Amino acid sequence: MDQRILNVELRSKTGKGISRQLRRSESIPGVVYGKGIESVSVSLKTKELSNAIAGEGGRNHILTLKGGGSLDGQMVIVADLLQDSLKGLPLHVDLHKINLADKIKVKVKVNLVGTAAGVKEGGLLDFAMHEIEIECLPSHIPEHLDVDVTSLTLGHSIHIGDLKELPGIKVLGDPKASIISVLGRAKEEAAPVAEA
Repeated sequence: MDQRILNVELRSKTGKGISRQLRRSESIPGVVYGKGIESVSVSLKTKELSNAIAGEGGRNHILTLKGGGSLDGQMVIVADLLQDSLKGLPLHVDLHKINLADKIKVKVKVNLVGTAAGVKEGGLLDFAMHEIEIECLPSHIPEHLDVDVTSLTLGHSIHIGDLKELPGIKVLGDPKASIISVLGRAKEEAAPVAEA
């Protein structure tokens, strides 16, 4: 996972009024917290945040903070992002300070590879789990987890426990939880036509 720069400014005032003022000036409020530091209120440009988390990996990019006094040079990931439900614009962000030597838990997207054999037989793909929680060092966070579905037949599923192990990455969650299934019945062969 690549590292990106994010400019932040310390802010001493908090509350709805200040948050609205920030949003009008194309900035958003945020907070930085983590092991070894007290929570610090910050503001940052909306466009910079959007660019920093754009593309594969999204919120799991390691961000290096610039500005913000004692926060300068700290590495963070986006722990939570509150967005406007209609416009999709960021409203508030929680940034979690990380240490590259400590494992963290993050959710990564599931990327389906291939076409399931059961779909070719007329089945319907049920993609139940679009993200999977993993634990690893920040430098080992994958952009996504590939799940090969080519051999998935009708009435069968791929579960968390079926995923192959990746070096340095521990997949979390119930091993019996279904990630993807193929629903439906096999096509019935046409019944022979009786001669009159």
